Amino acid sequence: MKNNVLIAPSILSADFGRLNEEIASVEPYSDIISVDVMDGHFVPNITVGISVVKRIKTKLPIECHLMIEHPEKYIEEFAKAGAKIISVHIETMHEKTAEILQKIRKLGCKASLAIKPATPVSEIEEYLPLMDCAVVMSVEPGFGGQSFIPGALDKIRWLREKKPDIDIIVDGGINAETAKLCREAGANILVAGSYVFGAADRKAAIESLRA
Repeated sequence: MKNNVLIAPSILSADFGRLNEEIASVEPYSDIISVDVMDGHFVPNITVGISVVKRIKTKLPIECHLMIEHPEKYIEEFAKAGAKIISVHIETMHEKTAEILQKIRKLGCKASLAIKPATPVSEIEEYLPLMDCAVVMSVEPGFGGQSFIPGALDKIRWLREKKPDIDIIVDGGINAETAKLCREAGANILVAGSYVFGAADRKAAIESLRA
């Protein structure tokens, strides 16, 4: 059972014109930096790619959440760019799930499998032995600032029961109230974007997620 909660600010809500300055403002209070990579196909938005990840300056591990089709084409480049956790979506695997998770591990990264809100968590059960992390999406992937979907809590509980030592990442709609619910359900990594980068006091916002 994972007990200590880790906070992963999502740069999706940061000012990209001064990205490393934004990261520096949260780095002392955070544990991971989360990078949402979107291709405009799997999700209806386009964000950043490998070249931006290469230029991120941080001492914290970087989680690259690949909301893209055919992630197997790019995982090696993201690993070389500095990713320490690579999250891929079960919905994009096209029967290559085990192969891709094994490749992520061979590259020296933690292998993480993500599921959208409508995807039953049981769909990833057979891959749990190959997973270091699971990402439970608590909003529809694609845009920041959405409201938390409560059904995510049942998925968190299921994962914690099935694999007590897995890192459970919750992504979407995280604030002080939903963070508490996620922690109680068994999550130990919380991704927060607008709640952190939109706060007047970012340190206080992050600390409220741990309380």
